[in-house]
Amino acid sequence: MISKLHYITQGETPEIHLENIQKACASGADWIQLRLKNVDEDTLLKTAQKAQSITSHFQTRLIINDHYKIAKEVKADGVHLGTSDACPLEARDYLGKFYSIGGTANTLEECENLINKKVDYIGLGPYKHTTTKSDLSPILELKGYQALLKELKTDTPIIAIGGITIKDIPDLLETGIYGIAVSGEITRNFNAITTLQQLINGPTLEQRYKFDKK
Repeated sequence: MISKLHYITQGETPEIHLENIQKACASGADWIQLRLKNVDEDTLLKTAQKAQSITSHFQTRLIINDHYKIAKEVKADGVHLGTSDACPLEARDYLGKFYSIGGTANTLEECENLINKKVDYIGLGPYKHTTTKSDLSPILELKGYQALLKELKTDTPIIAIGGITIKDIPDLLETGIYGIAVSGEITRNFNAITTLQQLINGPTLEQRYKFDKK
């Protein structure tokens, strides 16, 4: 089962990533992607091992960004592959059927390619500008999601990602996306996890009115 709320880790050091994983788990996150860039493989492996120790304690699923071999070595729950990373079929052959494999997409062609390669979910974005990534793909906004989902007509879960805040959720959900991936909004305030989960699982009329008025 793919979670409807993915927390993508942030932090200037591996230690801060781990602190944020601890906070996210304690705040109720059930799906965390360790996205640790610009470190050597040994540092990533050691950090992933520590992350797995934290998430397993909370029974939170851990996804490793990019490195499917490390995902298997630390017994994580899956891997998320960027557009320039390994082929999902290669990762599946190595990991087996019990690991979740996600992929990043920005266009209809990229989505169809991932679907044909049997990924478990697609991280589609960016929704709007974000400082989390330096090599940002074209911004999709609401119209982009609406158009792509209308064309795709897929059962593969589509996860919106990229600069998403709490106030964006109601409108994003109306496009037909399955869920969202959030980094900055949660890192700034881990208490946001509860609010985000409530909204994604179905905003009440009162919540809908509240966010429409903002």
